[in-house]
Formats: sequence, structure tokens, C-alpha cells
Amino acid sequence: MRFVVRLVVIALAALVALGAGTMVASESGEVVVLRTTNGAGEPHETRLWVVEDGGRAWLRSGNEGAGWFVDLRERPDVTVVRDGTPLDVRAVPDVPARERINRLMNEKYGFADSYIGFFFGRDDAIPIRLEAKAR
Repeated sequence: MRFVVRLVVIALAALVALGAGTMVASESGEVVVLRTTNGAGEPHETRLWVVEDGGRAWLRSGNEGAGWFVDLRERPDVTVVRDGTPLDVRAVPDVPARERINRLMNEKYGFADSYIGFFFGRDDAIPIRLEAKAR
């Protein structure tokens, strides 16, 4: 019985360590705040990594079922807060840019990107191009 208890404690400790490692990795480097609105009109903030490519900022979703990504697809006019400055943009998913944006994210975020990618993969990642809204 003690063996089973020890095994459960070790498994729980490993899960906590994995979760803590993922949280620390996801907050390393430059992080922006994406402000979206859900179908009920409620605002939501999500912290994400950002890279520059072709004169534009890019985000990336690892899961098309993520609440913030669903909101973004339904209402692509969003606000991104970068370096404390809010900017209203149109968020445009751009799957053909996946390989390039994955590479740029890995170059910028290094080990943290590799760590998270190991557990969650990047094959289905969805790059999101941020375009300035026309005035």
C-alpha cells in the first residue's frame, strides 16, 4: 500500500512540476495581451507570444478550440497591448505561414518554445497576422 501511495505522490509531483514549467516557459520573453470579446459580449484577456515578420506582428494559436481563438475567429477586430500600448487590429489566421512563424517563434523564444512544443506540438499551430485597422 505504501508503494502505491508513494507512486501517486510522485505522479502528482510530476504533474505539478510540468504545469509550473509550462507556466514559467509561457511567460518568458516578450508577452502581449490580446483582448477579445466572446459571443455574450464579455471581454477576455489572453497572454501570448508575438513575433515580427514582414513588418507585421504575428501571434500563434496552438489549438483552434481555444476560447480566445474561437472568439477571435468570430470577431476578428481585437486589441493587442504591447509594451503597455493598446493597438486596435484585425486578427487574420494565416495557416500557410505556419512553418515560417513557428521558426520565428522558436528563434525568439528558444528553449521555452521548444519545451511547450514538446508537450503540445506545433504541427497544427495557427499563425495569426495582425493588420492595422483602416481608419
